[in-house]
Amino acid sequence: MTEPDHDVVIIGAGFSGIGAAIALKKAGIDDFVVLDERDDVGGVWYVNTYPGVAVDVTSFTYSFAFEPNPSWSRVFAPGVELKAYADHCVTKYRLRPHLRLNTQVVECEYDPDAHLWRIGLVGGAVVTARFVISAVGGLTKPKSPDIDGLDDFEGRVVHTAEWDHSVDLAGKRVAVIGTGASALQAVPELAPQVGRMCVYQRTPIWVFPKPDFALPAPVRALFRMAPWTQRAVRVVTDGLTELGFVVGLAHYKQVPFLVKGGEAVSRWWLHRQVGGDPELIAKLSPRYGLGCKRPSLSNSYWRSFTRDNVELLTAGIDRVTRTGIRTRDGDEREFDVLLLATGFHVWENVPPFPIHGLDGREVGKFWQSERFQAYEGTSVKGFPNLWFVLGPYAFSGGSWFSMIEYQVTHALRVITEARQRGATQAVVSPAAHDASFAHVLRRQQDTVFFNNNCATANSYYFDEHGDAPFVRPATSYEALWRAKRFPLDDYEYAHTHAQITPPVARDRT
Repeated sequence: MTEPDHDVVIIGAGFSGIGAAIALKKAGIDDFVVLDERDDVGGVWYVNTYPGVAVDVTSFTYSFAFEPNPSWSRVFAPGVELKAYADHCVTKYRLRPHLRLNTQVVECEYDPDAHLWRIGLVGGAVVTARFVISAVGGLTKPKSPDIDGLDDFEGRVVHTAEWDHSVDLAGKRVAVIGTGASALQAVPELAPQVGRMCVYQRTPIWVFPKPDFALPAPVRALFRMAPWTQRAVRVVTDGLTELGFVVGLAHYKQVPFLVKGGEAVSRWWLHRQVGGDPELIAKLSPRYGLGCKRPSLSNSYWRSFTRDNVELLTAGIDRVTRTGIRTRDGDEREFDVLLLATGFHVWENVPPFPIHGLDGREVGKFWQSERFQAYEGTSVKGFPNLWFVLGPYAFSGGSWFSMIEYQVTHALRVITEARQRGATQAVVSPAAHDASFAHVLRRQQDTVFFNNNCATANSYYFDEHGDAPFVRPATSYEALWRAKRFPLDDYEYAHTHAQITPPVARDRT
């Protein structure tokens, strides 16, 4: 039997792909390659370089548990330090020989006879692999707003996820479209630089105080000399993150007071930040419940709207003109620069290329027609030897790194089991898959998403079916426990003796 090019192909060199690669190395699986369309590692932390970009959970929690970083400069590290941390992990664990950058995947097709994946690349090359781990992430493809006239604007248009550092905003008239997490970080950084800033808000965001401060050199030295101290801090920050962002959301029906208490804190913070301006407070106050879309932390975002050169507009954009923006109430402003803080395509991007499994079924079309679903958030019936780090109902709502750990743990257990059995194919059984999906749907009814007035949230947590498949209705601790203990017999294993036919290169440019 001819062997595939690689035992495992990992698609994506962000932290999900890095985590998967490290896990394979630790398990003694060295025949793998990491593909990424960009020219460097780091994923969103390589691409997102807009002013103010930083983590929105503490750096202690937003990192690999097995690789603490004693050099964080702040409790909430800036983006440049996350990129440096990715480089550190790649170097320390000797992943660079496994990297294949500037390599864009355009399709994946499963060969049911040879039990392998054929991964098509731009230009027509094909890579074959026994197993595939999709680590492309969900926040990678910038989303531009669907607004008439955007292409007609004669000034500069910049998306926060494609920041152009050559643009000089000093003294300029700037419009910011969007008030999500990126705007929350960028607006306070840019407001003192620009001549005038108008922020166009569709949906306000829940905001909390950010307990951020610089970590003194003696503290960083202590973390280096006694790593257990940093791990102890992580236990605390992990617990607070789970309590604040997960337990209250996943178990809203059981503990609604956690969410209601959070809403009270956020309202207090709003009044504290903007003073006694009832009109501004009304504009910035969410009309949907806390948790319907991801909240954030900031000590300066709301306060930015009290500046003389910053104005919040909520009338709704009618169209972009050649020189500016006209809102539905007839108001028209002229601008030099439009900043699009409009986030990312999420469910249109999972996956960002067609993946064909058994019987030619394409996973994106399967999800569109039969709802987003996956066994334990990572594998899909009819798609052997394939795991998604970000699959439906995968992210627990706390730290992205927690999700990476339990999703990779799941995939590695199955890959190891298949190798021990001498199997070349492992596919989750339809019964186990359907039971897992039914379990998630039952648990979902207890979450904040279906019990706290989420209809007006405009949240990427929800899909076209009305489900909320971005967030797993469970804590990270439960998800990791299940990843370590799910029955391996929930997968069906098989072996092939088929001869592998070399692929014919096709032009995919």
